[in-house]
Amino acid sequence: MPPEAPIVEVRSLVKRFGAFTAVDHVSLEIGRGEIFGFLGPNGAGKTTTIRILCGLLEPTEGLARVNGFDVAQDPESVKHSIGYMSQKFSLYDDLTVEENLDFFCGIYGVPRERRGERKAYALRMAGLESERRRMTRELAGGWKQRLALGCAVLHEPPVLFLDEPTSGVDPIARRRFWDLIYEMADAGSTVIVSTHYMDEAEYCRRLALMHRGRVVAQGAPGELRAQCGGASMEEVFAACIERGEAAAR
Repeated sequence: MPPEAPIVEVRSLVKRFGAFTAVDHVSLEIGRGEIFGFLGPNGAGKTTTIRILCGLLEPTEGLARVNGFDVAQDPESVKHSIGYMSQKFSLYDDLTVEENLDFFCGIYGVPRERRGERKAYALRMAGLESERRRMTRELAGGWKQRLALGCAVLHEPPVLFLDEPTSGVDPIARRRFWDLIYEMADAGSTVIVSTHYMDEAEYCRRLALMHRGRVVAQGAPGELRAQCGGASMEEVFAACIERGEAAAR
């Protein structure tokens, strides 16, 4: 039996804004059901890469396919076949919890006969069943985060992109959020997440370490330790950067 094609394929991806290169010849493959992380400091190119893969930005050079769709040639098909949660959670504070779910059901084209079922799932997942009529602006950060995730998966996308989803929430909320990510991956979803929290790298099954727009190393956390050395992920990341810059010289 031939090996299954990757659900995300990237070859020599480049994105320039004028003279600035935000993504510099990135190549990687992501398989179905993986939890794949982009790890790096702010400005490393993580968000730009994710926005290209979501069909929101056109690449300058290179190839990127998501769910079999070329992000440059068919961005609308990409957008309809993924879930996307941005750093700002994309919620409407002047709507109730349930009104946000209704709105995103419409945006994602969830069939009317399935909307009740999907809304019930999102409320249960977020732990907001008793808060469905509460104004979204009244929710704490961790609850908003879970509601945003529920909105992003209403249409049951096979690939879910989470851009810095745990930024600004407390450690307990972050851990609970990762429990939800594992549940989704176990159910067959591919989850691609960006983060600058080094400890969250341990939660990913594979990682791409990004620095100045480049992928300086990629692999499972244990493989990266073997490649670059270091006990903590901070040490691994620093060693990978030093090794990459030495090779460039």
